[in-house]
Amino acid sequence: MDKLCIFISSVQREFAAERAALRDYLRGDPLLARFFDVFLFEDIPAADRRADEVYLAEVDRCAVYVGLFGNDYGFEDASGVSPTEREFDRATAAGKHRLIFVKGTDDAARHPKMRALIGKAGAQLIRRRFNSNPELTSVLYASLAEYLEKKSLLRTAPFDATGCRGATLADLSTDKLDEFLTRAQAQRSYALGPGTPPAKVLAHLNLLDDDTPSHAAVLLFGLEPQRWLPTSVVKCLHFHGTEARKPIPSHQVYRGTVFELVDQAVDFVMSKIDRAVGTRAQGNAVPVTYELPREAVSEAIVNAVAHRDYTSNASVQIMLFADRLEVWNPGELPSSLTPERLTRPHASIPRNPLLAGPLFLAHYIEQAGTGTLDMIALSRDAGLKTPEFRQDGGNFVQTLWRPTGQATAQATAQDKASDSSVLRQLAEALGIPTAQATAQAAAQVAKVLSAAGAAAGQTRDDLQSAIGIAHREHFRKAYLEPLLDAGWLERTIPDKPTSPNQRYRLTAKGRAWLESSSI
Repeated sequence: MDKLCIFISSVQREFAAERAALRDYLRGDPLLARFFDVFLFEDIPAADRRADEVYLAEVDRCAVYVGLFGNDYGFEDASGVSPTEREFDRATAAGKHRLIFVKGTDDAARHPKMRALIGKAGAQLIRRRFNSNPELTSVLYASLAEYLEKKSLLRTAPFDATGCRGATLADLSTDKLDEFLTRAQAQRSYALGPGTPPAKVLAHLNLLDDDTPSHAAVLLFGLEPQRWLPTSVVKCLHFHGTEARKPIPSHQVYRGTVFELVDQAVDFVMSKIDRAVGTRAQGNAVPVTYELPREAVSEAIVNAVAHRDYTSNASVQIMLFADRLEVWNPGELPSSLTPERLTRPHASIPRNPLLAGPLFLAHYIEQAGTGTLDMIALSRDAGLKTPEFRQDGGNFVQTLWRPTGQATAQATAQDKASDSSVLRQLAEALGIPTAQATAQAAAQVAKVLSAAGAAAGQTRDDLQSAIGIAHREHFRKAYLEPLLDAGWLERTIPDKPTSPNQRYRLTAKGRAWLESSSI
């Protein structure tokens, strides 16, 4: 979305500090900076244009006009009118959204023409008074938030119910709508059939916000959903070993509607795992059995796509390891649910109910609240370990376990090679002679791993202080990166390595080395 311009008008000498403070505040505020940029006349470079032409052109371009009125009236042109009043009049004539802030309460101290300008503004709109920079910042923030809400740029309704700004019915695919209606009629006896006008279908599914397709409508039936919601992709990664390490043998980023995302991601997983092909003894169709039940894989992926937080900048991430499948989605469980509660009968609390409804009609979702229980039952029936569910920072993680001993010979070879060389690599990074490598490097590594194993997740500073190293870059190159590459440490937020919330924890592999070490 293009940012909206805020034009700040004032007598420059009187309000120089306030103008600069407002500019810096608006550009630094996490919320307002998403929507607004600021124009100050003093920020533009010298140009072969008259000053009045420049600032009046900027008033025409802006979305919000902010007037700071004080005691001075300022420079007057040949007609006796100041630039401040010219700007106000131009904003009024152009129908701009105007916010007027008057400093102080002593109107007698003001220039007569400024008193007249304040009176003219007061006859047209509500003025707000302020006495200090913090007070000005506060009232401006409230006014801009109210403006964004009136323009439907700040949502008060659930994400999936709010209109997708800029989208129209032309941005939806009639073919995808008809495919959905065909399936919904066949699977759930849905009332509407193929050929129903799109507006009627969306209205029936509550997917219109006034006349605008909602975010859910775009995700379900959009021609290009990622044009509007870039992070709605699904990232699939396949690792031959049991840790996330480079190089990644297979990495795909899938785009499309939620139906297409689920189908593509499920196909990715099923194409990478082992399968057994039977005979025709039981019928004409040759039976195919996968090591992970397809229904369980599909359930985990549908859960992630349907219940993720679509306001997050992160994406759904699916990682297939030699021993397990992990499905990560941004968002936290509702406060009434816990990972343990998901293993027992529980209420369904969908994050995106208008998205989940059509997924149910198309038979992508079964009875509400049974998804995790179905995954547990399917895994048990296949002789697999019970699936695990956990909250990992801002991500919800589902783990399906592959058959015991599934780790391939390639993965085993990789792990053994890493175990045998990691201390030597660390010693080389530290500049320790080869003959002393085992003793010195192992002692330092043991301290780092012990610190990492002391809690569920430790910061980089925690690990660094454990071995008394002050230089951050040296610690990163000599210890942190080698231990991550070796799979002895892992990040708690693997898809965002530089996150300020990043933590590091001891892996099973690192714990095994630490326990076997005599240090």
